[in-house]
Amino acid sequence: MTHTTKPVVLCFSGHDPSGGAGIQADIETIISHQSHATSVITTITEQDTHNVKKMLPQSAEAIISQARTILEDLPVKAIKIGLMGRVETVEAIHTILSEYSTIPVILDPVLAAGGGSSLSSDALIDSIIELLLPRTTILTPNSVEARQIAKTDDLELSGTRLLELGCKYVLITGAHEQTDAVSNKLYHQGECIETYSWDRLPQSYHGSGCTLASSIASLLAHGLEIKTCMMEAQEYTWNCLNAGYQLSSGQFLPNRLFWMHDHN
Repeated sequence: MTHTTKPVVLCFSGHDPSGGAGIQADIETIISHQSHATSVITTITEQDTHNVKKMLPQSAEAIISQARTILEDLPVKAIKIGLMGRVETVEAIHTILSEYSTIPVILDPVLAAGGGSSLSSDALIDSIIELLLPRTTILTPNSVEARQIAKTDDLELSGTRLLELGCKYVLITGAHEQTDAVSNKLYHQGECIETYSWDRLPQSYHGSGCTLASSIASLLAHGLEIKTCMMEAQEYTWNCLNAGYQLSSGQFLPNRLFWMHDHN
């Protein structure tokens, strides 16, 4: 019996029974990058492709003990954080990050559902700022989340302020902005160091943020440099969305396994 070198990614994520976002999105993305997905469910949700209807948070004790069990057994190369939903979950994740401080952290601060429902509070945002941002390698907020966490309407200022709060890198995605093309901006060491422009797709998608953050985490787990991770993850995510499909009258779902059909 031989050990594989397949890199391990640990995801703290919510469970989305519709299969569009959350842990299912993470697993599909991580598999697509030839990595191994491990998971700790932060909250079970009741949601469909339209919106989140209810959250059923898991206990802080369960989150901590599950994560410790995984981290003591498997060589985790990156940690991806998604939906948290309440302060106790943030505190539990902080406990784990404090114990495993050398593992890079990719934080997708899910503050609202794709359908618009709020999944956060002022207290939750404050706890993210205090406990998680100083331990975050890469923060991947959309422009709405960036403004919320940075507490400013100025998007450019949001990027630099989030760096000041402790993140090493901040990638602000621009799909929510009223622009012809989607402009994503990467911030590092006090300034915007890269702007990426992508053709705007016509639909609204469920799980695009999860896909992007998990892609970055997987590429980082493979040992790629940050700028390479950023570019390749955005390209992968855009292709997932471009190949997306609609199963109901709700949002489109990213096709994270689009690459399986490339030969057709």
